[in-house]
Amino acid sequence: MVMNRLGRLMVKVRIKEAIFLLLGVLSASIGLKGLLLPNQFLDGGSMGVSLLGEVLTGYNLSVLIILVNAPFILLGARQISIPFAVKSSLAILTLALLVHLLEFPVITSDKLLIAVFGGFFLGVGIGLSIRGGAVIDGTEVLALSISRKTSLTVGDVITVFNVILFSLSAMILSLETAMYSILTYIVASKTVDFIINGIEEYIGVMIVSPDSTTIKSQIMHEMGRGVTSFRSDGGYGSEGQSLPDRDILFCVVTRLEVSRLILEIEKIDPKAFVIQYPIKDTKGGMIKKRPLH
Repeated sequence: MVMNRLGRLMVKVRIKEAIFLLLGVLSASIGLKGLLLPNQFLDGGSMGVSLLGEVLTGYNLSVLIILVNAPFILLGARQISIPFAVKSSLAILTLALLVHLLEFPVITSDKLLIAVFGGFFLGVGIGLSIRGGAVIDGTEVLALSISRKTSLTVGDVITVFNVILFSLSAMILSLETAMYSILTYIVASKTVDFIINGIEEYIGVMIVSPDSTTIKSQIMHEMGRGVTSFRSDGGYGSEGQSLPDRDILFCVVTRLEVSRLILEIEKIDPKAFVIQYPIKDTKGGMIKKRPLH
């Protein structure tokens, strides 16, 4: 019985990943072949390197996508996992095939629209591929590997990589092309964040107050949100004064609900100690259910 349930769950997960990857590859191919490539615009990362290589050498973009990403996929097999590398390889090969075979009509000649929507379609493709457990732009794998061996963060490595790429494009192509390409990259990166994190941003909130029981009841009954409480002991000052044991409350709300949550807390204890921090996503619980009121 358990094995059957696990088997159905794994099939469901694999189908979901496959749909994400197919949609992601299709969207990226539209952005590349329909908008960026005909106008010699670049993106950041390995896609930008592939596009720049096609402009400079005239080599087929499909071949360049495979060649540029191949080292990153091998690195991903070592740093992350073999299944990740296999899925990424299939996604990149499918993208290269679609870019080679599909023909798109000229959508627009407006450079601003090309930069914005080229970045949008490419960002949707990269974001959906990540949701499917793979990548079609291997730069993040390289950045992850470097960040593990240095003090640089993943964001630092990607930024340095793209600064070099766009500087080269400004010198080799033109400053205008580089500027539009930077716009494409910004739109793509913001779209990736949107696809991965969703429409709603979640905020984790920890509340320390002697009135924790009343606050907990208020959050549950007035906001219809779940609250977790756990015991703690504390202290303060250089002399190490101890505080009595108390309950700390933890709940997760959307960004739009934070102000209301703070108001409910202040109604009961204006001096409550409240900590807020962003959460990428949630699963289960009551956060994605409709509030009671």
